[in-house]
Amino acid sequence: MEGVMEENKECDVYPSSNSLEWSLWQLLDSILPTGGFAHSFGLEAAIQSRLVNNPEDLQTFVIQILQNTGSLLLPFVHATSISHDIETWHKLDKMLDAMLTNEVARKASTTQGSALLRIAAAMFTEVPSLKIMREQSLGAKAISFHHAPIFGLVCGLLGISPDISQRAYLFVTLRDVISAATRLNLIGPQGGAVLQHRVACTAEKILMKWKNCDVENACQTAPLIDVVQGCHSYLFARMFCS
Repeated sequence: MEGVMEENKECDVYPSSNSLEWSLWQLLDSILPTGGFAHSFGLEAAIQSRLVNNPEDLQTFVIQILQNTGSLLLPFVHATSISHDIETWHKLDKMLDAMLTNEVARKASTTQGSALLRIAAAMFTEVPSLKIMREQSLGAKAISFHHAPIFGLVCGLLGISPDISQRAYLFVTLRDVISAATRLNLIGPQGGAVLQHRVACTAEKILMKWKNCDVENACQTAPLIDVVQGCHSYLFARMFCS
């Protein structure tokens, strides 16, 4: 037991050259309790409104979700991954709060963002600024803790490159929406895995289109998806929070 403790201490002081990959994999792991699996990105409302009826419709919906993520949220991930200071983060958090046009999406973003920062501050103790920034921001009423800027902030402070940070954010979105489709019985687990692989090429094209985009150019490219998600709170029966 003593030897294990010594190894852990050495790891904290002398991190290996591959430690960034371990941190990234942990951020992408579905076991990370950030609440992403409680949200369907509007898919549940799309199914009940008959906009998505089969796997073909689902693929179109997933691509549109990725397009909206790329055009609206990737600029915020990029900005905080290259300027990971509290002033930049607070400014971008307020900007994104004003740009999200429906309360359902806004609440989903703040719930997941707050959870991600709390967990990251507890996990990555080798980056004390995560805990410091969180503690300094908890009492600030104007800070909403939106997910995209916090994801970029965490990646930037960990030393993960902006390119990988943006690709990782698209992957998390793709992973979560297909997981929601599986739990809604729109597609089976194997079909979900096949769809995720099939859409990966399109996701990469979306990344190349919106990568390193300035936040001033952030926009919605699939507004119907945004409208559908805004209707989620009006559903009579629902499984997901958004």
